[in-house]
Amino acid sequence: MTEQLRYDSNFAIFAIALDLFFILSQLIHFVRSSNMTESHHGENGANALAIDPANEQTPLLHPNSRNGTATIDGILADDESNETDVDPNEFDLMLSRSTSFNGGLGIEAQSQETSMLRRTQVHHAKRGSRTSSPDSTTRKLLPNGTSHEGPPDEGGDSPKSQYLGGVSVKRFWLIFSCILLSFTLSSFDSTIMVSSHPVITSYFHSSNSASWLSTAFLLTSTSFQPIFGRLSDATGRKLPYLFSLAIFVLATIWCALAQSMTSFIVARAVCGFGAGGMISMGSIITSDLIPIETRGAYQSYLNIMYGLGSAAGAALGGAIADHLGWRWEFGVQVPGLVICWFVSYFTVPSTLGRSKEHKTIRDSLKVFDYKGSFFLTSTVTFFILAINLGGNIFPWSHPMIIIFIVLTVICLPIFIRTQYHASHPIMPLSLLTRNPRAGLIFANSLGAVVINGVLFNIPLYFQAVLLETPTASGLRLIVPSLAASSIGTLTGFLITWTRELKAPLIAGTILAIIGTVALSCMNRHLPDWTYVLLLIPSSMGQGFVFPGTFMAVLAVSEQSEQAVVTTTLVLWRSLGQVLGVAVSSLVVQNSLLVYLEENVTGPDKQKVIEAVRSSVQAIAGLEKHYRDQVVDSYAQSLRATFVLAAVLSVMAFFITLRIRLPKLGHRA
Repeated sequence: MTEQLRYDSNFAIFAIALDLFFILSQLIHFVRSSNMTESHHGENGANALAIDPANEQTPLLHPNSRNGTATIDGILADDESNETDVDPNEFDLMLSRSTSFNGGLGIEAQSQETSMLRRTQVHHAKRGSRTSSPDSTTRKLLPNGTSHEGPPDEGGDSPKSQYLGGVSVKRFWLIFSCILLSFTLSSFDSTIMVSSHPVITSYFHSSNSASWLSTAFLLTSTSFQPIFGRLSDATGRKLPYLFSLAIFVLATIWCALAQSMTSFIVARAVCGFGAGGMISMGSIITSDLIPIETRGAYQSYLNIMYGLGSAAGAALGGAIADHLGWRWEFGVQVPGLVICWFVSYFTVPSTLGRSKEHKTIRDSLKVFDYKGSFFLTSTVTFFILAINLGGNIFPWSHPMIIIFIVLTVICLPIFIRTQYHASHPIMPLSLLTRNPRAGLIFANSLGAVVINGVLFNIPLYFQAVLLETPTASGLRLIVPSLAASSIGTLTGFLITWTRELKAPLIAGTILAIIGTVALSCMNRHLPDWTYVLLLIPSSMGQGFVFPGTFMAVLAVSEQSEQAVVTTTLVLWRSLGQVLGVAVSSLVVQNSLLVYLEENVTGPDKQKVIEAVRSSVQAIAGLEKHYRDQVVDSYAQSLRATFVLAAVLSVMAFFITLRIRLPKLGHRA
């Protein structure tokens, strides 16, 4: 076990160090070549490289998209005429002969232009003119098979980047590498909490508050994500991204220095605020820079790093807690986060994603949905506080719980009303009422409830039922984390290659059903290797569902909706994560109290119940007959949670089954 731990730890450290080295090398190269690049661009004329961001916001799936003229030299000019048309599928076939895609890891992916990205291509038999109306744009096919959309060239023949927003290839990889590293550290942080929360709560003698460690984090990240998305439409992506990174860094330091359970929970809440903005803005920036046709491949790169972070957290979390102390679990994250902030400060364009409807940031902020933001945050906060505290910290009849429930009931309809009347709603209700996007969002949310409920309680099962150490229970999470990452990576490439959007969702929900049913049948007398095996199906389901729903909901949305769609999807996924932790903890804590009252017998019954509810580590020190009774009680209460997860997986399957999705590149 020691040798395996040393190997896994070295592998995790090497993976993170490799990513840091790549970012630093790219930054040095970028700074050294910036002056040369600017000089080269000046010689070729500024107009040759100018990209109108407004023209990049082309509809992905829109029935009223403007048509274009296919000309002999590969220039597609927009035209208002609708004369003799070539079938879009035939045009895709012709165009595909001049395009290519390389999905290899670390190799620059090339854009495949299809009808999702460009306006519907139309060949005019009567007019083959290379010109169009004065306000038209052109799309020039580049030698490498990529395309660039912008104003007609007025001279010069300088090469264009395949990425959107006028970002060069080198600059893009610096930005994207920071996003990769931030995703890695975020997954590292979340997996650490999963594997070591029993240690932290026992340190503060507050095991019955365990759910707050994750709930406080997810509560703030969930509540404020839509606000980051809408604000970024007004201010651009850079300011919210840097702000959220800075908050995450400071809060992580606070976690490492916390001196009480209350201080630690508040620090986790602030950490969640920063992480929510960091993850949502990273996803939005990725959507802004990468065409939908090749985004699946880049989503796979994100999944790879997310998996490495999860594996590193699983491998190092318990070990750091056992040998160095749990505070170092947060301290080791700080250097990488600081590097991300500085690199992003110098590379992310200030105007990226800024709305063109208003001339200044002040004008954009005037139409920001402040009321909707307030009532959305309030509704989510009061709801989660009610379900987390009720039956766990306070009885359901407690006045505080009743107040939270009443406030939730009051705020929800007010929020819905504000969304009907807002000119720029924080969460457009059409996303939640019209398929296919509504079905995708809810299926994604249910998947998050299931997987987070499982991941939060599995370490508790290993430590309370199998009586394993935090290190051993953390090591058991490595294989499931790698399985989720591998399948997530495969899903991104499969969607890009096959253009099938629905198949991964069906496969993922079926695997989730199989995995949760298998976990509900688990007992403490099985062979040791079967516990890891039983975790794999639900983890594979996660790998199919999360990237699949993300790609699908973006594919059926317009480019101008990318920010609000992304944050809405992430909001409901995060809400599912919060519910997964809170509801599963609610089931475990309430059923545990019932089973302990039924199973534990003896003169020290109440003393034993009190001890094992406040500290899981107290179980190992009990007398054998008390220990067996407590272990059986924990096993029964955790089984109830896994049964609930199986029921929710079945619901997600039927929701997914009813969704109708087009193939990537075809109109719905």
